[in-house]
Amino acid sequence: MIAFLIIGAVGVLLLLLSLIVGDLLDGLLDFGGDLFSGAALAGFLGAFGFGGALVYDLSDSLGLAIGLGLLAGVIVGAGAGLASYKLKQGGDESNVRTGDLVGHEGSVVNAIPADGFGEVSIVASGHITKLNARAGQPLNAGTPIRITAVLSPTSVLVEPRL
Repeated sequence: MIAFLIIGAVGVLLLLLSLIVGDLLDGLLDFGGDLFSGAALAGFLGAFGFGGALVYDLSDSLGLAIGLGLLAGVIVGAGAGLASYKLKQGGDESNVRTGDLVGHEGSVVNAIPADGFGEVSIVASGHITKLNARAGQPLNAGTPIRITAVLSPTSVLVEPRL
């Protein structure tokens, strides 16, 4: 039973160590990708050790303790690995790319003259984005617009939205 408790304590210590000095050890405990992260390893060891100790104390059967400890370790380790993987998956919602703005709707912030640039504001990927804009006709501030083309990384071509 002492061996199970030591294995469980090692799992908890690995988890605490990775939380406290995670930036220094970033990637040290990761092997085989995001699903097999340090959190998954720590979860597996903790659940295996403490689960095995609990089963051994209740049943006095080493084989049953190892089997159920492994089952608990795999379940908790897989859950921790999956959670770690999902948290590390960065969505595209944080990056606004000008090339992806065609079709977005917004409004004119500063009037767009017939032969010059004005400014439009749109919400793209959760970010309020202000861009220089041209239009085929003069547009007053507050006019609802739709982006029809990208002229440069900071300017777009718009049309009034009906």
